[in-house]
Amino acid sequence: MSGMIEFDDAAAKAVEAMYLTPDVVGQRARVLDMLSPKPGERIIDIGVGPGLLAQDLARLVGDTGRVAGLDAAAAMIKMARTRLAALPQAECVEGDACALKFADASFDAAVSTQVYEYVADMPGALSELRRVLRPGGRALVLDTDWRSVVWHSSDEARMARVLACWDGHLADPHLPARLAPLFRRAGFTVARVEIVPMLAAHWQPVSYAAGIMRAIHGYARGNGARYGLSEVEVQEWYDDQLRLIERGEFFFSVNRYAFLATRQDAAGP
Repeated sequence: MSGMIEFDDAAAKAVEAMYLTPDVVGQRARVLDMLSPKPGERIIDIGVGPGLLAQDLARLVGDTGRVAGLDAAAAMIKMARTRLAALPQAECVEGDACALKFADASFDAAVSTQVYEYVADMPGALSELRRVLRPGGRALVLDTDWRSVVWHSSDEARMARVLACWDGHLADPHLPARLAPLFRRAGFTVARVEIVPMLAAHWQPVSYAAGIMRAIHGYARGNGARYGLSEVEVQEWYDDQLRLIERGEFFFSVNRYAFLATRQDAAGP
C-alpha cells in the first residue's frame, strides 16, 4: 500500500521505545498468559519487531525449545537479533507473513501482535499460519480495531479526519471484527478472545498514547494531503493536544483484541 509506514532504523527505534512503555509491557504479559508457552516448545513470532516478546518466549521455552522471529523489515530484524544474541534457542529471519519459510508442522505455537492489520491477504496469511503449526497447535493473534478509539479533542471533526488518515497506513484498521470467521474458514477453532485496552486517562509522557500521538503526527504530515488534510491542519490538531495536556484534559483509549485459536484437522485436533 502506498501509505504504509517504512520501518527504517529511526522507525524501529520509535517502535522499540513505544514497546518499552508500561502499557505495552502489560500487553506482553497478557499475551504470554494467553499463549502459555511451555519449556521445550517451538514457537514462531510473526512480526518479531524489536524482539521483546521473542526474548520472553525464548526464556520461557528454555534451552530445549526454539523461537523463530520473522519480520519484513530489515531494521527490525537487526534490532531483534541484537536483543536475542545471548539466547541460542532464538533465531530471526526476514520474511513475509504470507510466505513463511518454514516446513509444515514446524511449530507448537505461533504469536503475532500488531501485524495482520498490515496484511492485505488474510486468508493466505492464515493458511500459511495453519500450515506451519502442528495439528492442535495454537495461535495468539492481537490487533487493534481503530473504531474503538476514544480521544478527546477540541475539534472532533478534525480529529476524525486525522484518524481517517491514520487508517490509511493499514491494510485493515478494523481487522479484529472479522478475525474470528477468518480463523474458522482457515481451519482454526477460536478458543478465547480478550480485550487489551491502551488507556491513558491522563497524560503520561512515557506511554503508548504519547508514542502513538507522535507517530500519527508524523504520518499525517507526510500523507494528509491524500485525505484532504493540510500540514497546517495537522499541526493544529497536534497543538490542540498539547494545550489539552497543559490543562490536564488529555484522554485517550483504544482497544486491542487478542484471539487464541487452535489448528483443527479432519481427524481431530
